[in-house]
Amino acid sequence: MSTMLAGRLDYKTGEFAMEEVPVPQPGSGQVRIKVAAAGICLSDVHLIDGSLRLETGVDKVTLGHEVAGVIDAVGQQVPAEWQVGRRVLLQAGQPCGACPPCLLGRVAQCQHPLTRGVDYDGGWAEYAIAEHFTLVAVPDDLPLEQAAIIPDAVSTPWGAIVGTGDVRPTHAVGVWGLGGLGAHAVQLLRLVGAAPIVAVDPIPDARARALALGADHVLDPRADDFAEQVRRITHGRGLDVAFDLAGAPPVWTQAQEVLANEGRLVLVGLAPQPLTIHQTTLFSYLRQQVRGHYGSAPEHVEQLVSLVGHHRLDLSGSISDVLPLSEAPQGVERLVKKEGSPIRLILRP
Repeated sequence: MSTMLAGRLDYKTGEFAMEEVPVPQPGSGQVRIKVAAAGICLSDVHLIDGSLRLETGVDKVTLGHEVAGVIDAVGQQVPAEWQVGRRVLLQAGQPCGACPPCLLGRVAQCQHPLTRGVDYDGGWAEYAIAEHFTLVAVPDDLPLEQAAIIPDAVSTPWGAIVGTGDVRPTHAVGVWGLGGLGAHAVQLLRLVGAAPIVAVDPIPDARARALALGADHVLDPRADDFAEQVRRITHGRGLDVAFDLAGAPPVWTQAQEVLANEGRLVLVGLAPQPLTIHQTTLFSYLRQQVRGHYGSAPEHVEQLVSLVGHHRLDLSGSISDVLPLSEAPQGVERLVKKEGSPIRLILRP
């Protein structure tokens, strides 16, 4: 096979289309993955509709940063552990290799990290190329559809919870937006002992799902007495940590109104609008904080694979549907319209 099908985004024209492109060959230190599953993320939708604009240095890219499959070919200077036939998932990004920290060997401090499916070709394709150090082994009993979504859909909220948000047991926590990230955030908050967990979404089905996944309370953000409900749930204290997983300015205002003393608003969802601090004096007096969060670190993905392997985390309910790769445009449209309130739609070549 000399060509393959791939979902390509032209950054110059903004056009997304399924195209036949050459099958890539692995270079030194690289492997080729026969893709088995690739997630459709809201970030992909934002790239396609133009609401997420990033400086990438490329004109066209194959989308898809949530990818799992089987090693199909191995380049030179790849460690022996990565052999043809091994089941793997791919980290959603990698160090740039060119900034001063990278050149000094401090890749964890990379100043310009690259994202798969944004800065370089991702997994909405039959095959994908990966640097060997971005591979994570997938246990035989973990379906590749579930493994694919660990980078980002699961690791992003995990990084926000255990890292940026610094959630501790018995912290009162709110989660705004119960889609792919928020649904997993509820599960992960329960795993680390947050209590109570307040899940917030205007869609009834999403709220019902959050209850099934472990939320203690679900609220409609449109309720006139929303702030009073949060105060009542937290016995007047407010939320220790509020997570915006929707990337919506109204969330920022609402969350600030229900933060506790020293409470933290963690921005996980991406949005282009400016952030306003309301009642700045009170915000400072109560020593409240706003913290930005983006993606996750490699160790977060590895931790989650271990947690799934030890049956501490069940992702079997996270796969809302599996579509052929050729139907990527239809999958994007379904996510835009939130048909069936999906957690994750998966593309399968």
